[in-house]
Amino acid sequence: MNLRDTDATSITLLAKLRDRPNDQAVWQEFVRRYRPLIYASCRKWQLQPADAEDVTQTVLARLLEKMRSFQYDPSLSFRAWLRTVTRRVLINELSRRRREQGSGDSVIVRMLANIEARDGLIQAVEAGYDRELLDEALRRVRQRVAPQQWEAFRLTALESMSGVDASKQLGMLVSTVYSSKCKVQRLVREELSRIDGDGG
Repeated sequence: MNLRDTDATSITLLAKLRDRPNDQAVWQEFVRRYRPLIYASCRKWQLQPADAEDVTQTVLARLLEKMRSFQYDPSLSFRAWLRTVTRRVLINELSRRRREQGSGDSVIVRMLANIEARDGLIQAVEAGYDRELLDEALRRVRQRVAPQQWEAFRLTALESMSGVDASKQLGMLVSTVYSSKCKVQRLVREELSRIDGDGG
């Protein structure tokens, strides 16, 4: 299945899953639609297929519990919430295996035998996840602010241009550049909080 099939969140499907949690047909449709997205997230963290499948199954089991009380908020990203749940399951799995120091030939187990590699993987997972959240927050905020405000923010915060140089390039007062930067930064922080919450 092409991952583009999962791009649009099915509000109807989510409502059915909440209202009829024991309906196997509804659950199978949910799995058909979202399992590839969860599995792809696991593979993105360089898990081997068997490990990615294990984490995917754990995520789906958690979702079965959570969907009974889930309230979809269309202003938030359901896919970002799925990535949050996936990330938490993956980190919990890494931590569990760290405690057990299990045996076997799983890539994760071999990586966890070396504390430096284990910590590096956890940091890579968290850094990649944080980057995804930031990219999503920036995309959303950019749609909500005036183009000139966005450019002031982009040039000073993302491109590290001085306020003076940005003001010349944009034809704005230096104080307006800085106030635009502050406003957009505040909106990005608020959006990050919204996306990273469990509500959507």
